[in-house]
Amino acid sequence: MDPKKPPKLSLMGLVGLGRGGRLHPQEPSVGRSRGPPLPTEDCGVGRARGFLACGDTPQGRGVTLPLTDAVVGRGRGLLFQSAEPKDDVPSFSPRSTLVSMFRGMGIEPSVTSWGRGTAPLGRGAAGDLGDVIQPVRGISQPEEAMGRGSGFRGRGLSPHTMAGLGRAAMPHLGVGRGHALPPGRVESVSPASEQPAAQNTQASLTGTKPPFATTQEASLTAVAPSKMELKMEDVCKPLNKMGTKGAPITLGSNHIPIRCKNEAVYQYHVTFVPNVESMAMRFGMMKDHRSSTGEVVAFDGSILFLPVKLNGLVVLNSLRRTDNEKIEIQIQMTKILPPNSDLCIPFYNVVLRRVMKIIGLKLVGRNHYDPESAIVLEKHRLQVWPGYSTCIKRTDGGLYLNVDVSHKVLRNDSVLNVMNTLYRQSKENFQDECTKELIGSIVITRYNNRTYRIDAIEWDKSPKDTFTLMDGTNTTFVEYYSKNYGITIKEMDQPLLMHRPKERSKPGGKQVITGEILLVPELSFMTGIPERMKKDFKSMTDLTIHINVSAEQNTHSIKQLLKNISTNPESTKELSRWGLDIDSELVTIAGRTLPLETICLQSTSFTTAADVSWSREVIREASISSIPLNIWAIFYTRRCAEQAEELVSTFNKVAGPIGMRLERPIRVELRDNRTETYVKSIHSQVNNEPNMQLVVCIMEGNRDDLYSAIKKLCCVKSPIPSQAINVRTISKQQRLRSVAQKVLLQMNSKLGGELWTVNVPLKHLMVVGVDVHHDTSKAHQSVMGFVASVNSSLTRWYSRVTFQTPNEELINGFRVCLLAALQKYYEVNHNLPEKIVVYRDGVSDGQLNMVAQYEIPQLIKCFETFPSYEPKLVFIVVQKRISTTLVSWTPNSVRTPPPGTVLDHTLTQKDWMDFYLLAHTSRQGCGLPTHYVTLYNTANLSPDHLQRLTFKMCHLYWNWPGTVRVPAPCKYAHKLAFLSGQYLHSEPAIQLSDKLFFL
Repeated sequence: MDPKKPPKLSLMGLVGLGRGGRLHPQEPSVGRSRGPPLPTEDCGVGRARGFLACGDTPQGRGVTLPLTDAVVGRGRGLLFQSAEPKDDVPSFSPRSTLVSMFRGMGIEPSVTSWGRGTAPLGRGAAGDLGDVIQPVRGISQPEEAMGRGSGFRGRGLSPHTMAGLGRAAMPHLGVGRGHALPPGRVESVSPASEQPAAQNTQASLTGTKPPFATTQEASLTAVAPSKMELKMEDVCKPLNKMGTKGAPITLGSNHIPIRCKNEAVYQYHVTFVPNVESMAMRFGMMKDHRSSTGEVVAFDGSILFLPVKLNGLVVLNSLRRTDNEKIEIQIQMTKILPPNSDLCIPFYNVVLRRVMKIIGLKLVGRNHYDPESAIVLEKHRLQVWPGYSTCIKRTDGGLYLNVDVSHKVLRNDSVLNVMNTLYRQSKENFQDECTKELIGSIVITRYNNRTYRIDAIEWDKSPKDTFTLMDGTNTTFVEYYSKNYGITIKEMDQPLLMHRPKERSKPGGKQVITGEILLVPELSFMTGIPERMKKDFKSMTDLTIHINVSAEQNTHSIKQLLKNISTNPESTKELSRWGLDIDSELVTIAGRTLPLETICLQSTSFTTAADVSWSREVIREASISSIPLNIWAIFYTRRCAEQAEELVSTFNKVAGPIGMRLERPIRVELRDNRTETYVKSIHSQVNNEPNMQLVVCIMEGNRDDLYSAIKKLCCVKSPIPSQAINVRTISKQQRLRSVAQKVLLQMNSKLGGELWTVNVPLKHLMVVGVDVHHDTSKAHQSVMGFVASVNSSLTRWYSRVTFQTPNEELINGFRVCLLAALQKYYEVNHNLPEKIVVYRDGVSDGQLNMVAQYEIPQLIKCFETFPSYEPKLVFIVVQKRISTTLVSWTPNSVRTPPPGTVLDHTLTQKDWMDFYLLAHTSRQGCGLPTHYVTLYNTANLSPDHLQRLTFKMCHLYWNWPGTVRVPAPCKYAHKLAFLSGQYLHSEPAIQLSDKLFFL
């Protein structure tokens, strides 16, 4: 055979999905081709992004392996159901496994902290022909793991001897972007012993079935030897995600290394013959045989984890009490897991919760607190409970205990006190005011330290009403609390509060609602900081002293917890049962500080100072471009006339240096401060003056109703940029100049002016920011804010909004927004962007796979609208709500790290390309970085490029002359989504889409 000529391969039964070369004229091909049609007599030499059927030869990217060697890699994609489901094995939903596992360990799931769940989708791993290697994010059998494949390249290889290792997913064979393991280190088991375990662990969130049936499964599976000794699963090496740019810095973090003393954790499959349907019976029967399995077990109904090895097939006998039938229990080992395996993490966390309880901490919600050490703020009628948020997790560096110092703010006011106050303030609209104030609030019942969300108020019920207990007897609320808690309810005519628990999945995968819970207002206490207190600067200062602890205090609190655990014999015994040993010191790691950026104004540029702030320079030098303000109006009441005059005068003084030109405004003095008066006057002026550029309103007090009415008018009905100013902000003469400068810069941004930028070497680039705002009252839909750059200097932005059903995080309107942004980019530049970088905010770890499989394809599909347009796409998820903190670590001190600090190893996630970046200056407390996870990167940007670009984007938020915690497009998208969801409750007018009117 000529090695230069591709062999003639049979491609029958192959379906090309995605972008690929045409493979065979008789075979169906899905997606658009990416290259010339290929001759039918020779094999495909082009790149196909698709799925392989068994028997085909994937030769991805020229890497070839003999079929006899096992290949393990990672693929990112959907899990499909097996082609041959077994009827005799019960299937479970992804979460029910943990539910029943915890219940089997004596932990009631309803009070268990679940943390951030992970969808069992994508990035699966497949082992050799006989076994499945289980990854973190749920796994199916090898033929079910499908990823973003790369296609076939013929290299003169025989299809019978070679298999590809590329970005492809293959039934039974190696999968995508992975590392090949030596054949001796990958285990194989007989199909008979492995099949039930694999069947039980399969799950599919989407319920999607494969577009074609996987063939030749029986013949391939039969290749596996009938009996082989089990070996421990190998741990995959972490991805290379480290950058090199910047100065080295030693960092400390709130992670404590955990050593596993056990050699392994053993996974067994438990079969009941005849089958026992009841989960409770299964748990009971296994509990009766603790003498055989040992006291330390984790059992979910069919899968059993033990720290000890049982020899061979263990057969136990039980008696079913309902009908006295003998039940045979067969326990067969299916896997030997490393002790830091992802499958072990859930029950390690259950052990950790027991330890926290042993050392005297109370579980409230998901965190543990110490009510005995409560700080009482009598002046504000508040209590602050110190505590910890803890979890055991596996990162690139191994197994760690993550401890975050947490504080629970409780009010001394019961819900009944709040209701009485509202009644005194507004007797006529009492029920409406109560609904507005209380619905969506979180309350705590101190008799059991449980927290509940108020979903409704039952006005026609009272504590005198009866309800049915579990034993079938009826009792009143008064009797129940007196008998069970020794509490006497005083107010007999108070209404009751209703909490509707979220749907929980039970074994078997059925979604059930556990019923409504009624609470007594007198016994329910408000949590969180009151809204009126949030607007009081002095009160918040008093509170933040106790909540925002310094880096040193934070480190000391964590060390105190570690000391309490290590000095308690009972807690150390609990940990040692699973062979866990927690270190006594926090982890220290090597990080980097990125180089300082250069800020560009109209005629000058300068490097930022160490505190990355340029508030002085931006008011002394002209902005990049300024819009002359020729026709504008200012509205104010008679009481604010003096302040309004002073403000306009100060505007004229400070406008020159920043490059703005102002004409005299139209002054409108209002007779009163009623909402209708403002709205009618503004509407009249805008209609009378069609060329009006801007509306400025001076308001008295914190009037949300007035602010909302003004914004609805100016953003929806009569689109015009508007500026609302609280009179208290401009009342202090000594601060007026500074305030006027900031307001002028904001007004310039809203008119379409450009303030400053940074040097971005990537040409023909579009940067997109996306965020979702959820209305806590659930009265309105969730809203997505979308903001995209439309010029090369990243100083012009295009924004859109789409509304969704309540609490829907996945963005359905993504495609519409991006399409509009691309059209706007073309209008401005007369060409389309070559690279698009999307920063997507507000996605938890459990939603990463769904975003990768649902949102990114929507974006890619947009490009088909334009002929022959295939830009490079980078999709980065931005996570702010994380528990990782960083400190600058020296032998003598612990400080907040400088802005630009990057950590891209050890504490990063093992499944994704990710990094932590602390972009802003932290003036108090620990350094709280932002977590960036790259889900998609066809631009092939290196870790250094991604980190530097992200840091640059954090400099471009024009409301603050300094760096912010997230990239500017994300911050803009958040502001837009918040305005639309909180005040407008509808989409802003399209005429404002090319201006930053929402600042």
